[in-house]
Amino acid sequence: MKATDLHRLQMTLLIACLEWLWRERNDFYASGNLTIYYSPRQRKSEKFRGPDFFVVLGVERFPRQSWVVWEEDGKYPNVIVEILSPKTAATDRGLKKQLYQDVFRTPDYFWFDPNSLEFQGFHLVDGEYEQLHPNQQGWLWSKQLGLYLGIYESKLRFFNAQGQLIPIPQEVAEQEQQQRVQAEQQLTQAEQQLTEMESLLSRYRERFGELPE
Repeated sequence: MKATDLHRLQMTLLIACLEWLWRERNDFYASGNLTIYYSPRQRKSEKFRGPDFFVVLGVERFPRQSWVVWEEDGKYPNVIVEILSPKTAATDRGLKKQLYQDVFRTPDYFWFDPNSLEFQGFHLVDGEYEQLHPNQQGWLWSKQLGLYLGIYESKLRFFNAQGQLIPIPQEVAEQEQQQRVQAEQQLTQAEQQLTEMESLLSRYRERFGELPE
């Protein structure tokens, strides 16, 4: 199904955040709206799905055109996030949830509606999904990622265990730029204060002579 602008923005945001956080790691694969082929008969013409966002752990990190389970040592996603829309919500809450529970055996499954901000998550326990309970901020913990997922400025974002927002490179660059601007402003203020003090000292010397030791 064709992704809306909100879908694309949300998928891209999740991928960018995780890849920035784990930029030094090479043992995971994160993607979005990429076809997963999982036919027991190893046929790409049958049994395939394209989750909006998913993460596979314990695999080599390199670009792929699709995720073919039988070519990846039988590995399925450890985490899946579906972005709800009016056309897909029923399937994401029902058919896909059952599929990810019974066939994919994906430990952590979440869904998020960028319009209504509906957000739910599930963790696989003894073969069945149990709904996750939010913390005081309304965030849900992903055991697989070791991160919280929560809503920030109407978007689904990652937070670390200490509650800090996981940024994307653009946000990091903007923050560094703000810090540079603040540092330059502080330096300018310090220089102005020094100039004013030197001016006062000069006027004092002209009137009273050198300061006593």
